[in-house]
Amino acid sequence: MPATEREACVAEAVRDLVYRAPDFDPLELLHDLTDHALTLLPVAGAGVTVLDELGRVEYATASDERCRRLEEAQIDLDEGPCLEAARTRTALTTTALNGPAALRWPRFAHHARRAGIAALAAVPLRTPATTIGALNLMSTTALLPDARELRIAQALTDATAASLGHRHELRGQADLIKQLRTALDSRLVIEQAKGVLSERLAISIDEAFHRMRNHARARQQKLTDLAADVAGGSVPTELHAQ
Repeated sequence: MPATEREACVAEAVRDLVYRAPDFDPLELLHDLTDHALTLLPVAGAGVTVLDELGRVEYATASDERCRRLEEAQIDLDEGPCLEAARTRTALTTTALNGPAALRWPRFAHHARRAGIAALAAVPLRTPATTIGALNLMSTTALLPDARELRIAQALTDATAASLGHRHELRGQADLIKQLRTALDSRLVIEQAKGVLSERLAISIDEAFHRMRNHARARQQKLTDLAADVAGGSVPTELHAQ
């Protein structure tokens, strides 16, 4: 059976998410997951929420500022499909943010519609032993992604969780959660660096993040380390001219 170009891209994405150096940065892995989801699926945004040591849902990363704001809004409002998917540890098929959903999550649905999002879906981020969060998908139409697209999304999240689980298989779930806590703490530095770079260079937050990621990748530098430098006021000259 001849493979399509998209099928080859899905296979390459799974390989990228699984094949990681022993000292990989978990937050960078989650960033890559959202990148692949945005590239391979008919969605307008993708984000990851994770469960902390106490079972609370926390925002980890998002493909863009709109998605980040909506994920954080759900946490602030304590309602929404992304929270529900992480807490129930089950997939959420594409749900339009009108009708029943507007009654189920009234405050969040209002926020999302104002931001141009018409529907959301989510698949669990899980290891064989436990579910640690969810990949959240945001769409500007009420019809996508469909069931087949969600199977691709689940394959991507399973590959991501396999990397996380393999890294901690000899130490157990507690160490995995601890590592995710470190990733969440790193996220705060990255958010601060995005703001610093955006203000200094008069560019959007999304563009600031894009430049930092490209710079870190090109130099095989951890994004968290670069973000710490930028947040501290040390901005590499290369970031000015991208």
